[in-house]
Amino acid sequence: MKFSTLVFAAAVALPFAGAAMAQPAPAAAAAAAPVALVAGEVKKINKETGKMTIKHGPLVSLDMPAMTMVFRVKDPAMLDQVKVGDKINFAVERANGAMTVTQLEAAK
Repeated sequence: MKFSTLVFAAAVALPFAGAAMAQPAPAAAAAAAPVALVAGEVKKINKETGKMTIKHGPLVSLDMPAMTMVFRVKDPAMLDQVKVGDKINFAVERANGAMTVTQLEAAK
C-alpha cells in the first residue's frame, strides 16, 4: 500500500473515530435514569456508624425480597432527617461492597 493512500485512509477515518468516542457510555446514561424509590420504615438509627436499619419492601433493582436490614447512608446528614418509626421512601445502591442509601424522603 502506498504511503499516500495510507495517509488518506487515516485522514478520512479520524473524524469518525472522534465522533464515536464522543458518545456517552452506557453506564453514564444509566446513571441519569430516574431511580425507583422503595417504601420502608426506620427501625434504628446509628449516627456513630453512619447506618440505619430499615424494614423495606422488595428491592427489585438489587433482586432482594422484602426484609429488615442495616444500610449505610451516602450522607450522614440523612440520619438527621428521620427518626425511628418514620415511614420513608428511599433508593439504595451497592457502593464499595455495602448497601448504601443514596436518596431519602418522608413518605406521603
